[in-house]
Amino acid sequence: MNLVIQEHIPLAPHTTLGIGGPARYLIQAESVNTVLDAIEFAHSRQLPVAVIGGGSNLLVSDDGFPGLVLQVTVSGCSFEDDGDASLVRAGAGVDWDGLVAECVEQNLAGVECMSGIPGWVGATPVQNVGAYGQEVAGVIEAVRAFDRDEGREVHLPASACGFGYRTSVFNTTARNRYIVLGVDYRLQRNGRPVLEYPELQRHFGDGGAEPGLSEVREAVRKIRASKAMLLVEDDADCRSAGSFFKNPRVTAEEFSSIEAAARREGDLRTDETFPGFVLDDGNRKMSAARLIESAGFRKGTERGAVALSGKHALALVNRGGASAADVLEFAVEIQTRVDDRFGVRLMPEPAFLGFPSEVVARLGAVRADG
Repeated sequence: MNLVIQEHIPLAPHTTLGIGGPARYLIQAESVNTVLDAIEFAHSRQLPVAVIGGGSNLLVSDDGFPGLVLQVTVSGCSFEDDGDASLVRAGAGVDWDGLVAECVEQNLAGVECMSGIPGWVGATPVQNVGAYGQEVAGVIEAVRAFDRDEGREVHLPASACGFGYRTSVFNTTARNRYIVLGVDYRLQRNGRPVLEYPELQRHFGDGGAEPGLSEVREAVRKIRASKAMLLVEDDADCRSAGSFFKNPRVTAEEFSSIEAAARREGDLRTDETFPGFVLDDGNRKMSAARLIESAGFRKGTERGAVALSGKHALALVNRGGASAADVLEFAVEIQTRVDDRFGVRLMPEPAFLGFPSEVVARLGAVRADG
């Protein structure tokens, strides 16, 4: 075993929120063999294991993590022609937005609307990452993973990944079983960009020539930047975990009830509708950001060192020196008021690492550790 094992390493620098205590051990794994050795190291010491990537969708407790944090840094990317498509194979440690840029440059359609999402490739199947009308579930061919139950590398076809809205088997039914090593995406060569999202449609307007993939990528990044959802150095609004709450899904009847409540509170005109999208099953996906604002939390609202972004009410921002406890306190306040006013329970999107089970359960969050 030839492992580089770091001890008592602060995890805050490994997250975009810049919050979190130390890991007892940290191992950065560049290969499946290193992953295997790391798991054996943890097993021999009866240590809990947490797997992380770029830390863009992660909240770490102030106490840190008492076990092994395994950061999968497998690199490498290849492109293989397959008729009208291209099979793109990328390691879990590859920067996601950099991969999207390369795909757009090669005129491969299917990920252009997911431009600007921070983090690494390994996180994309776990969360079924998506934005502006696209999800990775629509283009993933297979996920390469280390199966902890069988002690070997496996290839899981998309059909075995259980993709749903921001979920998969990797963060639900098989959360502790698989460690993502890489992802294979099937993208359309010379394909047309997706322009289903209202903000993109408004950006390009009507009547003009259809934009190319590069123009859509540029537009998405511009829109994300306007909401502080694009990592920009020295931008205080970007010190976040991205969207802190998921957009809730409700029935048509619940949607009508929420609209009525918003009108009673003076948040909607009589002829105005609450932002939302009709899903294939007839239910609605609502704007969590609008629910938060309608509950009285305006952009820039501060609670000590934690604040809502001044550009987007869905991001909780570390203004400097914030603790995980500060974030949790504000998140619970938002959850409670939205629930009281609209009867909607907002669920956190980031994974939680190092928190007691009762805290994770109370917020309805997903654990990053076993």
